[in-house]
Amino acid sequence: MPHLFNEILSLLTAAPSEAAKHELTAVKAAVLGIVEGVTEFLPISSTGHLVVTEKLLHVGTHPGTKDAADTYAITIQSGAILAVVVLYWHRIREMALGVAGRDPDGRRIASATLVAFIPAAIVGIVLEKAIRDRLFGVWPIIVAWAVGGVVILVFARRLHERGEQSGLPLESITVRAAVLIGSAQVIALWPGTSRSLVTILAALVLGYSVGAAIEFSFLLGLVTLGAATAFDLLRHGKELFDAYGYLNPFIGFVFAFVSAVIAIRWMVRYLQRHGLEIFGWYRLGIAAIVLVLLITNAV
Repeated sequence: MPHLFNEILSLLTAAPSEAAKHELTAVKAAVLGIVEGVTEFLPISSTGHLVVTEKLLHVGTHPGTKDAADTYAITIQSGAILAVVVLYWHRIREMALGVAGRDPDGRRIASATLVAFIPAAIVGIVLEKAIRDRLFGVWPIIVAWAVGGVVILVFARRLHERGEQSGLPLESITVRAAVLIGSAQVIALWPGTSRSLVTILAALVLGYSVGAAIEFSFLLGLVTLGAATAFDLLRHGKELFDAYGYLNPFIGFVFAFVSAVIAIRWMVRYLQRHGLEIFGWYRLGIAAIVLVLLITNAV
């Protein structure tokens, strides 16, 4: 046991590469973790916020650390993933029992989650290079923020009111609904769009309640983000840990987990009483601020 502890300690304290020594500090890792945790499940786009924040903090600016920084931005999603696991453990257990044939509702939700995951997984794998080359920039993110903000302000209140009054429960979700929600998630491959925004709106349009729409978005995010994190770690994990060591990425993971727990709890309570309009105004505001930063060469 002492030997195992020493090995873990040596991994966490492994020194980062010379090029990245001052690039991803503990403070920067914590800031990025908080940004990830707060924005991942709110309909404001975590990817958009992380791309801009990394530029402001000068993370990933060295040619030798670009891949490591991109991988870090994806893998700290694991903190937000853990938050969903902790907060929705009973539902996840129900889904596991369903897969084992012991819970019909759990089986239905698990099947729908898997079906909804497939469209974005296929498109993401096929078009990954094109998306990274053409859409992972500040201009595309600003456009997506602004368009998403307008969409929320135009449709959100009506959808929220209809969902509250006569929305369907999550237990009634169908394969057809899962396909449609999963197809909507493809749109979120454009950074700045927000995966939670398009999946929640799609579920509300299909007649599901606010609570059902939020929960299914979280469960779908658990699968989608988990797959993306594992996929990127397998390909670029070595570059990540060679560049930044283990300690600072671990710090980002912890801060992402804690902030995601807080953000999820707040969002669920808030949307049970209010509409999505606040997020629409926020998206327009952040788009305007980043536009100014871009024009002034701050990002």
